Amino acid sequence: MAVKSGFDVDATVQKLVMSDNIKEKEALAREIQAEAKSRGVFLASIHEVYMARGKGQGKNFTTPAMNLRCLTYHLARAIFRVAKRLNAGAFIFEIAKSEMGYTAQPPIEYSAVILAAAVKEGHRGPVFVQGDHCQIKASSYFENKAKEVSGLKDMVADCIAAGFYNIDVDSSTTVKLDRPTLTEQQRDNFEVCADMSAFIRKIQPKGLQISIGGEIGEVGHKNSTVEELVAFTEGYNKALPKGLVGLSKISVQTGTSHGGTVLPDGSIAKANVDFDTLKNISAAARQKFGMGGAVQHGASTLSDDQFHKFPEVNTVEIHLATNFQNKTLDNLPKDLYQKMMDWTKANCQSERKSTDTEEQFLYKARKRALGQFKKEIYGLPESVKEGIAAQLEKNFEFLFKQLNVGDTKDFVTSIVKPVDTAIGLRQTQAHLDGEGDD
Repeated sequence: MAVKSGFDVDATVQKLVMSDNIKEKEALAREIQAEAKSRGVFLASIHEVYMARGKGQGKNFTTPAMNLRCLTYHLARAIFRVAKRLNAGAFIFEIAKSEMGYTAQPPIEYSAVILAAAVKEGHRGPVFVQGDHCQIKASSYFENKAKEVSGLKDMVADCIAAGFYNIDVDSSTTVKLDRPTLTEQQRDNFEVCADMSAFIRKIQPKGLQISIGGEIGEVGHKNSTVEELVAFTEGYNKALPKGLVGLSKISVQTGTSHGGTVLPDGSIAKANVDFDTLKNISAAARQKFGMGGAVQHGASTLSDDQFHKFPEVNTVEIHLATNFQNKTLDNLPKDLYQKMMDWTKANCQSERKSTDTEEQFLYKARKRALGQFKKEIYGLPESVKEGIAAQLEKNFEFLFKQLNVGDTKDFVTSIVKPVDTAIGLRQTQAHLDGEGDD
């Protein structure tokens, strides 16, 4: 192991994950950050890397942004091992607003566990942690705009305090396609995104430019267009207070859906990604607005033969989650998995559609059991957890190679320099509820 003496990483993570006391989690997180700092590991923003990519610097690669819903420490360690073997530096750990709730992973725990995994595996340099789908709930927004935006600001502030220096603002849920012009369709979206961006710039750590992503089309809905990108970004730039740095990337809809489309037998239908849309919007985002490019959501359940195409069309980032969850669940001991499914059947019927088969319902709802059984999963024998991580490590390595992020370490570290920050809690923890994840 890379850690030879002194600080007991495993024991500290054990306490952190198993504790129900948020202040104890904060104290343990600070211990982990101090140890990480002493070893040259630091939480960072990928903003400047994306700005460089937007200018054509570096080779073509697509940054994987990976949501880890359980066994986060063990899976993150596997990712850092892959990164070391491939000399990769461009990869992100993320968690969505909704996932924080149903996986029982508050921001302060998530970032600290990732840092601990970096320490354990001897990683050096920046670690990118991202708030995925920091999302507006449309129904609440149109009932009370100020209240919904204020709640999202609380949640984002929790994330930034915990060291999430990459934030994806998802106000695409407010897009109104029945309005007469593209600008009016996107108005609530770009006004909320600009307001959130100004808030983020106000509270970000000194000397650090948080990477902010916007979203022009809600994932699972109508495919995005260059014209929508232009309408959104021009409106956003006008709404953003002068002198502030704007977006580093833009998320678009290209034909995928979160978690994939579940067939009656519980299998996943093959998604047809519109790579022309990605290529054209990435080009426009770079050339017209100086961003790093377009972001692909809902991609982890795509077929293996599709991933190599993302770097070819200059996709700047790709979000991956559900397949990691599926592989983890499939490798759990059968008795524990059955308990989780029984809990899902007993507690998640409100999520079941009248047309759902039992397989469709369980596939979509079983993620809700992850937080309920978090301690039991983490309490499994080390050999079981390491075995699951070893299975996923093969998947991580395949994706890193397909997305061409090998040998990006030097490029990333030449751009991203350490900024001295201290992670912790805000006084008030936001409610963690939402819809979007990958």
